[in-house]
Amino acid sequence: MKISIITVCYNSESTLEKTILSVANQTHKDVEYIIIDGNSKDGTVEIIKQYSNKIDHWISEPDKGLYDAMNKGIALATGEIIGILNSDDTFYSNNVLEQIAAFHTDNEIDASIGTIIQHKENGKIVRIYSSKNWREDKLKIGFMPPHPSIFFKKELFDKFGNYDLGFKIGADYELITRFFLKNTISWKYSDITTTAMLVGGLSSSGTSSYNLITKEIQKALMMNNIQFVPTKIKFRFIWKLIGFLKK
Repeated sequence: MKISIITVCYNSESTLEKTILSVANQTHKDVEYIIIDGNSKDGTVEIIKQYSNKIDHWISEPDKGLYDAMNKGIALATGEIIGILNSDDTFYSNNVLEQIAAFHTDNEIDASIGTIIQHKENGKIVRIYSSKNWREDKLKIGFMPPHPSIFFKKELFDKFGNYDLGFKIGADYELITRFFLKNTISWKYSDITTTAMLVGGLSSSGTSSYNLITKEIQKALMMNNIQFVPTKIKFRFIWKLIGFLKK
């Protein structure tokens, strides 16, 4: 099974090498690696060139943001399965993609969801983010599985579309809502820890980000004709806290 991995980057010279090596060191050898750079101004492109023998396709050019770059990567991908690996993240182990390939083969599913580890720059783990208890209906109250843990069949993008550039930080939420709720794709929890994710992303901190993603979650649900209760999404941090206390 051929797996396409897409890394989007911009001024990522401090972290990109580790990301590239985590793909290159995978025991599953049928891997297509694609890097989409947003015309970086630091040493990112030099790092990409240094490891060009480990990269199948790469481009460096201006884009319209993170999701536009992801869409460019999807357009280049030829694998049966697509996964996203951010430019400051790494695969959790060297056999992650071997496990993913086996899981998809054994289960004949459209998508798998798993677990990620979130850590600080010093390596300290701050959260184990598991999809074990996630269900599609949780999208209606503002919860999605960790995006880096999801591996999709390539054909889903051909059937249902790519990331919507009308969203600033919630296009992944909208795509997951469109795939899982509107089009009811087949999926299964893999129990695979896929990714070690560095804390601090577009939608991970600050009141303004929380308010923006709240609006975009509601927008995503409305666009896909999914009924929801706005107050449950606005105060979703309460349900999250309750979930933590139950663990």
